[in-house]
Amino acid sequence: MNKVHCSVSGLQNSTSKTSLKNALGKLDGVQMINVDLGRGSIEVGYNEATSENEIKHCIESTGFSIQ
Repeated sequence: MNKVHCSVSGLQNSTSKTSLKNALGKLDGVQMINVDLGRGSIEVGYNEATSENEIKHCIESTGFSIQ
């Protein structure tokens, strides 16, 4: 399993965490999503059905900025 770790601005509460997890969960190949509100970061585990670029695009299109 591949992993990508991103610092994300805009992760402020459980509502934003849930919306991001729901969006990423719809991507084929995403196997694990860990959101750390305290650090404002996310770690995503994925397989070859998706890519790091697709994951980052999904995060940004959900309304968050990758730092």
